[in-house]
Amino acid sequence: MSEPEVIYESPDFIAVNKPAGLLMHKTAVSEKSGEKEETLSDWAVENYPEVKKVGDDPEARPGIVHRLDKETSGVILIPRTQEYFLYLKNLFQNHKIKKTYLALVRGKVKNESGIIDKPIGLKPNTVKRVVGGRKMKDVKEAVTEYKVKKRLFFEGKEYTLVEATPLTGRTHQIRVHLFSIGYPVVGDRLYGGSGDTLGLERQFLHADSIEFPAASGKMVKISADLPEELEKVLSKLVREK
Repeated sequence: MSEPEVIYESPDFIAVNKPAGLLMHKTAVSEKSGEKEETLSDWAVENYPEVKKVGDDPEARPGIVHRLDKETSGVILIPRTQEYFLYLKNLFQNHKIKKTYLALVRGKVKNESGIIDKPIGLKPNTVKRVVGGRKMKDVKEAVTEYKVKKRLFFEGKEYTLVEATPLTGRTHQIRVHLFSIGYPVVGDRLYGGSGDTLGLERQFLHADSIEFPAASGKMVKISADLPEELEKVLSKLVREK
């Protein structure tokens, strides 16, 4: 697994391109396993020691103001001061940060664009999130905008490259929402099953860009290159004419 790539650096924060397979921070599960698993928090503290004192719970999650799933790559912001952590946290809470993801899904998405407005809850006794169902726990509003970037096919099967923008920040939101309308993310074994992964060991979901007003008032947009393993998948797909 490759290390995070620093793509933007200022006295207030850094932005990195997180590789798939890297956990954001230690969890109860990873602690219980007894195995030393690398995390983004560990990397941040080692390379930017000031981050050790930043966050809601710096002892457990230094520098973490937002998250990506372990097997999702892309842009992550890491504040370098507690003041900027609180500033970014406020932006996230007030939906003033725009995050754009790229997802390759199975099937031909019917509409060119759309909004998925479906509350997401936790399926009892599992780690899966679901939409609908009377027994869901911790149900929260969830809204995702999407638009089609490319329609593709490979060996008789159809795929769609989608740009997705979550307007809320729920766990597994994009994966759950796309699955709920019949288009699971390629390589997503939790929501899409184990078949038809196009050879990927991870899900084809990448946090492509993040845009927000810096404390100075200037709008900042930071983008992260698509990882090589995802580029290789796209290179073997044929674009629909």
